[in-house]
Amino acid sequence: MKGNGNGWSTLFQKLYFMFIPSSGKRTIYINKHANQFKHIGGGIFWQPRTFPTDPELISIGDNVMIASGVEFINHDIVAHMLNKKYDTHDFQPMKGCISIGDNVMIGAGTVILPNVRIGSNVVIGAGSIVCKDIPDNVVAAGVPCRVVGDFDKLVEKYKSIRKLSTEELWKEFSMIKNM
Repeated sequence: MKGNGNGWSTLFQKLYFMFIPSSGKRTIYINKHANQFKHIGGGIFWQPRTFPTDPELISIGDNVMIASGVEFINHDIVAHMLNKKYDTHDFQPMKGCISIGDNVMIGAGTVILPNVRIGSNVVIGAGSIVCKDIPDNVVAAGVPCRVVGDFDKLVEKYKSIRKLSTEELWKEFSMIKNM
């Protein structure tokens, strides 16, 4: 799927990918086609139903969890509008790479824009728009995405979470919400 993604083969692959029923099978597909990316590390999890347009511009480290609806934007289409406006072909699309370190979780619905590096040991909150580099060992979220916490503190918080039944979860929820 390298290039502009407009060939019949590429379109068929993208459609096929969208209909793979489970995230586990999509992860297997991504690993099988890892050669299309700059790099795919070990132990990744891929939940989105879309395959990136420019996978050769994406590098993903080890133990990276990518939640549903995450989008990788490696180029823009401003040049197309400018070429049409000025009746020329002088303008070229802006393209950029995306690099994701090791031990990263990218929350649902996050958009990652071109020329961004997400460090290692990072959690990106759901719905974020990542338009600038995110350093190592942080929790980041928002529009635009920014550092909102420390990775080590998040680890400590998760150490205290205990497994609860559905009934126990509702009981705890009711107590928290004073229901």
